[in-house]
Amino acid sequence: MDVPCSSLDEVRQRIDEIDRSLVSLLAKRGNLVTQAASFKKTTDDVKAPARVEQVIAKVRAIASETGASPEVVEQVYRAMIAAFIAEELSTHAQLTNAPSGS
Repeated sequence: MDVPCSSLDEVRQRIDEIDRSLVSLLAKRGNLVTQAASFKKTTDDVKAPARVEQVIAKVRAIASETGASPEVVEQVYRAMIAAFIAEELSTHAQLTNAPSGS
């Protein structure tokens, strides 16, 4: 367990460190999402609602195991997934509309 903070400044500093890590991880996840677009044939493959629900179930379980709020984790993941799907749809459209042989 983390050592308790002794001031609001310390809390904010630790949050800033976590934010840096989270953004770095989001960048890695985003790169993989972009790569996934090239393997998907249709926009339905990109949207993949069944896969979204699998991910939500998995992260809710992880949240329960780690002491995080499953509801908060689900909300964050749904927002994140929606943003990544929008980005992946854009990438997918570019890949499927690209002239072949270029």
